[in-house]
Amino acid sequence: MRRAARRAAAELWARGREIELLHRAMAFAALCFVTLVPLLIVIAAASPTQGSGIADWLIDGLGLSGRSADRVSELFASPRQVLSTTTALGLTALAVFGIGLMSAVQNAYERIWGLPAGAWHNVWRQTVALAGLIGYILAAAWSGVPWHDTAARAALRWSTTIVAGVLLFWWLQHFLLNSRVPWRTLFPGALCTVVALTGLRVFSRLVFAPLVVDSAISYGVVGTVLVVQSWLIGVGYTVYGGALAGRTLHHTRHPDTDLDATPDSAPG
Repeated sequence: MRRAARRAAAELWARGREIELLHRAMAFAALCFVTLVPLLIVIAAASPTQGSGIADWLIDGLGLSGRSADRVSELFASPRQVLSTTTALGLTALAVFGIGLMSAVQNAYERIWGLPAGAWHNVWRQTVALAGLIGYILAAAWSGVPWHDTAARAALRWSTTIVAGVLLFWWLQHFLLNSRVPWRTLFPGALCTVVALTGLRVFSRLVFAPLVVDSAISYGVVGTVLVVQSWLIGVGYTVYGGALAGRTLHHTRHPDTDLDATPDSAPG
């Protein structure tokens, strides 16, 4: 058992270096910050739902409270100001680059599972995947609005984040891989991703929360942005690392499985 665990850990490390996990996580963070976060801010500002929306989601994900939470909130303009300064051209550009983010995620999943790149005309899959990811983040953000400062609020947020998170990353892999990997094979990766995200939240509470205040004092707004960007790199690690862990678990249990020979793996 111990030998199998060491072998799986060695394979996970080697595979992570092979697919350049660090560089992919950094690219994920950069694309998220310049495309996904602005898109979410605009969508949340246009919604009639009360609350800070995406700021609350980031604060919760980072595990912040008090002064550190206030520093992150200061990064976001008011909904009225967001809507008054948003143009159709700017929103279109964000959507196009957002599709680029999902293209990068699809490419990473294909490398993880050793599959050839999908056809160029499957860009519609990346568009739908982007919409699904945005929907999940907005649901997680708005789940903290009802029953504010009550135990029910915390239970609703955690259940939405965890249950919907497993379903999202399970579906996201299957959808972006064009059904070339069976559902049952992808489930461990989705579960590992959400477990890793939960661990990242605990780590963020212990490490990033005090760093936000210290960085804001030393570098101003730029310091806060650097901490948020570092957290997004961690998110990229969990998204790709979770899928990679699921692939490693599958390979450990079924070393002779040929994914291309499965019934669900026909290209579309």
